[in-house]
Amino acid sequence: MSPQWQSFLIAAPLIAITPGANQLLSLRNALQQGAMDAIVALSGRFSAFLLLALATAAGLGGLLLAWEPAFAVVKWCGVAYLLYLGGRMIYQSRTPRSAQERAEERQTSLSSLRRTRWELTRQEFLVAATNPKALLLFAAFLPQFINHAAGAVPVQLIALGTAYIAVEFAAALVYAGVGGALTSFDLTARARRLLDRATGATMVTIAGWLAFGRH
Repeated sequence: MSPQWQSFLIAAPLIAITPGANQLLSLRNALQQGAMDAIVALSGRFSAFLLLALATAAGLGGLLLAWEPAFAVVKWCGVAYLLYLGGRMIYQSRTPRSAQERAEERQTSLSSLRRTRWELTRQEFLVAATNPKALLLFAAFLPQFINHAAGAVPVQLIALGTAYIAVEFAAALVYAGVGGALTSFDLTARARRLLDRATGATMVTIAGWLAFGRH
């Protein structure tokens, strides 16, 4: 195994397991609807990652990073979507104030709040596709592990991108598994609201970091 791949296999799991918008989304989806729905929804995230890997291999990723207006569009789309997603989670997790609202919450079954797998998959795709950090990962991080002496740079980029997707998938299974395990504790409605509120607040924080951080 080349030194480049050895370094990659050390760095990739550390990046993949770090909590981010998509990983938190998998955790929340599993908590709300079970691990299987969350795992199926991962196809949305990895479809976006595959597109980014192919774009990087074709040289489009570097061009996008170099063209500041295009990168800014991706960045602000990501910020806007995370703010929307986080804000909606916080709003939906608000404590019912009136007696009528409390009664409606008791009468609302969990099944009526379930979203289709297609909705979860689309949400995963949009979070991944509009996250500038994902673009930086494929267009700036992966090329650091290219062995230029070996040639065939596009092939190496596709191999690295595929390997990272596999590592990220393993990390995502951990988050979905944790969320699925939490469902066995039969959490109260209040506990679920608090978890939703915390996830939403984290999404908003990530959006702020993307908006004002140096990239």
